[in-house]
Amino acid sequence: MHQTERLEEFKKSVQNKFNVYNSLFLNLPYRNIENVGMVVPLLHHQSKQGLKEGLNPQDILESFFKNYVNIKEEKDQIDFMFRIIQYVERQVVLYDSVEDAAFPKLQEHSDSLSIKDYFQLVNRTKSWDKVAEKLSTFSARIVLTAHPTQFYTPAVLDIMNDLRSLIVDNKIDDIDVTLQQLGLTSLINSQKPTPFDEAKNIIYILRNVYYDAMGDLYAYIKENIDNDDFENHNIMKLGFWPGGDRDGNPFVTAEITKNVADDLRLNLMKCYYNDLKSLQKKLTFKKVQGPLKELRSKLYSAMFNPAKSISFQEIVDPLMTMRELLRDDYHGLYLGMLDHFIDKVKIFKTHFATLDIRQDHSKHILVVETILKDNGYIKESLDELSESELVNLLVNENIKADPDTYEDIVRDTLLNIQQLKEIQAKNGEDGCNRYIISNSEDIFSVLFVYGLFRWSGWQDDNITFDIIPLFETMKGMSEAEGVMQYLFDLPEYRSHLNQRKDSQTMMLGFSDGTKDGGYVKANWSILKTKEQLSKVCKKNHVKALFFDGRGGPPARGGGKTHRFYASQTKDIANHEIQLTIQGQTITSTYGTKEQFKHNSEQLLTAGLSNNLFGKENVISKEHRKLLEELSELSFAKYDALKQHEMFISYLENRSTLKYYQKANIGSRPGKRGNKAKLTLSDLRAISFVGSWSQLKQNVPGYFGIGTAIKTIRESGRLRELKKMYKEVPFFKALMHNSMMSLTKCYFELTSYMKEDEKYGEFWNILHKEYELSKEMLLLISGYDVLMENEAISRESIQIRENIVLPLLVIQQYALQKIGQNTTYKELYEKIVTRSLYGNINASRNSA
Repeated sequence: MHQTERLEEFKKSVQNKFNVYNSLFLNLPYRNIENVGMVVPLLHHQSKQGLKEGLNPQDILESFFKNYVNIKEEKDQIDFMFRIIQYVERQVVLYDSVEDAAFPKLQEHSDSLSIKDYFQLVNRTKSWDKVAEKLSTFSARIVLTAHPTQFYTPAVLDIMNDLRSLIVDNKIDDIDVTLQQLGLTSLINSQKPTPFDEAKNIIYILRNVYYDAMGDLYAYIKENIDNDDFENHNIMKLGFWPGGDRDGNPFVTAEITKNVADDLRLNLMKCYYNDLKSLQKKLTFKKVQGPLKELRSKLYSAMFNPAKSISFQEIVDPLMTMRELLRDDYHGLYLGMLDHFIDKVKIFKTHFATLDIRQDHSKHILVVETILKDNGYIKESLDELSESELVNLLVNENIKADPDTYEDIVRDTLLNIQQLKEIQAKNGEDGCNRYIISNSEDIFSVLFVYGLFRWSGWQDDNITFDIIPLFETMKGMSEAEGVMQYLFDLPEYRSHLNQRKDSQTMMLGFSDGTKDGGYVKANWSILKTKEQLSKVCKKNHVKALFFDGRGGPPARGGGKTHRFYASQTKDIANHEIQLTIQGQTITSTYGTKEQFKHNSEQLLTAGLSNNLFGKENVISKEHRKLLEELSELSFAKYDALKQHEMFISYLENRSTLKYYQKANIGSRPGKRGNKAKLTLSDLRAISFVGSWSQLKQNVPGYFGIGTAIKTIRESGRLRELKKMYKEVPFFKALMHNSMMSLTKCYFELTSYMKEDEKYGEFWNILHKEYELSKEMLLLISGYDVLMENEAISRESIQIRENIVLPLLVIQQYALQKIGQNTTYKELYEKIVTRSLYGNINASRNSA
């Protein structure tokens, strides 16, 4: 019943409203845009019909130019296509705003468990002592990343925020004016953003959404929990990668990291100052004025000058003094308001969000090798040392690594590690206390960082950083258990862990794992690795904390977050939930206060439920064997695709891969390294997954599943598969995520490629597996259509795909023209680059 009610509400609050407000676009009074709104529906119809009949995009558009808009000159046709793209981009913004405005209404008909519902359920089934104990220590950490798929400027985000409010109140005239403003405002960066620009854009969201949303969420939890003494200000935490994540991004320097840390602190002080200013209007009492004015003065200095910082105690102590005065001398008047502010200060302290440092292991190899060579321990290569000799140098030898001795990456790495003490002094230890190593595959991924801290002046017993290996490749995951056991056995590292409360954070990344091993194998390997690491940590009396690299789309570990955590097995340590939020997910899933609160609640209830209720997920030996078989079968199919001679060539020449780097989306290069020839290992997962998404083929999200299921069905075990789908939440979650990837596919867009002399055979391989995967997933689920139990998401996807269809046809047309050596090649390349934006935003989790 809930799904029917939600679908009715969706049609009323989203579909109907979008259609009404979209009609306002028809007569936008702008030069060179007359009648574009009128012809977009016509172009959509011609595109849909033409693709259905097997026409290629070039035929469709040439017919459209000739028969419907009478544009004969190629240059005029190009100008017209740019205007279509601009129009469609703004349709996407409008649709986002309408859907976000409807979010609270849709949640009224949701089956999702709120914190209030959860506590009521616990109250009926569990003792509060157990619940209170878990709540006092449990935590969820949302880490905002720098990945370049969120590129709306603050100006556009402000317009979207205004539109949401106006749509809720149905203010049609004001909506009309705001849409005109949207039409005149650029949606894209005029130049490629720097890492600092990216950080400032996300700090803008921290300040305008998350600051209040986190405070409100904490107040809501306190209000609904049956425990007057509850005080866990870490129950929700924020992490931050922009400015600290240098993996594959040479533009992130020590200076950038320092500036971002300062900007986080300065913006937090501005939030505190504004809250205190509002409080001052209420706390007009004589005794309170002294500490209040003094604190306000300190915050004022600290919010403009990076050199002036204020400690957590300097903020909280006067607030506690004011609290006592209110309680004892002023009848507790406005005590609730003050307490709410104090809670915010205890949540954010002086850092706002924890700035993580991340770097690829290969860079540390270079740095360590350079230092040891410079100090005479080796002549040329680390290979000259045995494992034990290298370990000894890292954990025992006091080598002085002076940044000024070196250049480039070596110098900057050492400068950064040295300055981390200063960042902690200003922002507090919570401000920056995690160092993550990408592509971790051996013990040295962790020990190189440990050694570099020692050589940079940090004392062995006072390295106030968690060193976090990121096991993301198949090799990394297979070696993870042995790597961690070695580290736990190493006295020096074990001593370091004692300083870190005997906790070890380990990150498992989906992006490169999926690219490396295919969808099923990557996800199954991650679950098994988590179980193994939980076991080895428990055996060594170490608290295991898992940090999940979850991108937006299923192909990068995304999908429904609540479903993901609810499907974890009982053998996986569950002390804390940590996950990355990236790209459009920052604004689409956590972009408004209502969305932030709802999705944070879902994180908490999923994590806590696994601890407190009897529904512990267990995967039987039989189901494990079947999952293993599915994993290997699907990997074999995917690996064969990777090895196909046309695999890289197809992406380079028939997709938008090379254009991601040309778009002013993010500061990060499109691939690691600077090899002339493109290799899959150097290719960043964002551009890899994103290129398949632009083609509407979404290969990394399902490829191999159809073949694997069919093979097992042909061996007479279909019943086993259906049973596993019903009984194993992990498997069901995987299959549902793949359904989402398949739903976003539209092979008709590229069906002209099946006749291509060079790539026709390869396209047919992709299409065949798509059709087979769709058929097999419907078979084991019993559904008539993909995502049958998620009607709202399915409808939303359909509307979004419809909006961008003209844009996609134009993109394919431009790619075709580029391949024909047109005299306007440069302009067509700009069309391809420009068309990336609207499609990324429409998909919301496309890369």
